[in-house]
Amino acid sequence: MSDSKKDAPPPAEKGHARTVIFGSQHDRIVERLEGLDPDLASHIQGFAYDTVYDNSALDLKTQELIACALLVSLGSPPELRTHLRGAMNAGATEEEVRGALMLCVPYLGFPRAVAGFEALRTYLQDQDKKKG
Repeated sequence: MSDSKKDAPPPAEKGHARTVIFGSQHDRIVERLEGLDPDLASHIQGFAYDTVYDNSALDLKTQELIACALLVSLGSPPELRTHLRGAMNAGATEEEVRGALMLCVPYLGFPRAVAGFEALRTYLQDQDKKKG
């Protein structure tokens, strides 16, 4: 059996995960969170991203694929859009994202999975518009 701390990658630079996941939308997302509540924004940035994400034994792409599936389970479209983009920013392919969403079917049911695929379709269409 291995020692998980010994085998874990070194912690990422503070804010690395948030910067990758939010990508070009970083400032807009932080502004939105701060507009909701400055303390909430601070907790999300400081704990969720700068502590949990940046210190995980999982690579960022894997964390984002899991986050996408979890957000489908919660029925959280705005956050799902952020993390679909984050998964792609972290190196996930469209096929890998589709695989993570497909895993939602047996555990969450078709309605939640369909909503996840709809969010992915919208994200991909928006990306195509930006390229074209």
